[in-house]
Amino acid sequence: MVSRCPGWEALDVLAAAPDGPVAFCADLSPVGLLAAYRAGVYPFPASDEYTRALNEVVFADQVQEGGIRLVGEESADPFAVSWWSPDPRPVLPVTAAHLSRSLARRLRNRLPWSTSLDREFERVVRECRGDRAPLWLTEELIASLIRLHELGHAHSVEVWEDGNLIGGVFGLRVGPVFSMDSMFFRRPGASKVAVSDLAARFAQAGGELLDAQRDSPHVRDLGCVLLPREQYVRHLRRTARDSLPMPTATLPARRLARPVGSR
Repeated sequence: MVSRCPGWEALDVLAAAPDGPVAFCADLSPVGLLAAYRAGVYPFPASDEYTRALNEVVFADQVQEGGIRLVGEESADPFAVSWWSPDPRPVLPVTAAHLSRSLARRLRNRLPWSTSLDREFERVVRECRGDRAPLWLTEELIASLIRLHELGHAHSVEVWEDGNLIGGVFGLRVGPVFSMDSMFFRRPGASKVAVSDLAARFAQAGGELLDAQRDSPHVRDLGCVLLPREQYVRHLRRTARDSLPMPTATLPARRLARPVGSR
């Protein structure tokens, strides 16, 4: 029998399978998106009708058996958007973020890079979208992210070189956790600088963890470690509200090149 939740607050993420989608839900509205992130899940919209149909073919039995929940209204087509909550979850404690020695040396010696917060949110999102396949950053999702940015929930870090945007990262802040949706670079190391800068600004605002969402060699290279889903959700639930605002000033990237443990 199909198991349906009226909203994300009713979904027991901890009871879901460790890999694969934990739910299907068509709601990508700003309110729905923020509620999902607060529940510990993130979206992966189908890029086309074929992918949507494939979701239904592959996962319909698990939905029917109750292993994957449907969330929201019955009238909406859920299979257009799958929602994920991997166990374990790759996270980067803000106090552990640092740059490689070679990148730190480049910043100290010759790279005139600077960083900013929320200066070009939509541009960073669209740079992250680029021509990637599958195209999960749909126009509907981008519109909701922009609205959440306007409401103060979604943020971006930009990396600049001589006035040119060369890297960035964006995502949603939920209390002590910042869930990084995507990043991009146009110069080697620029996305790593963006993540390190985000960690520094988030730490100043009382943040604790950067969430990389999906495990990969790239996020491991950033310094991410694997956190059991139960502990990740506990971090999310520690506080329902954001604390201090992150500093927005444009700053020199070389400040991030200090050795680990230095003040």
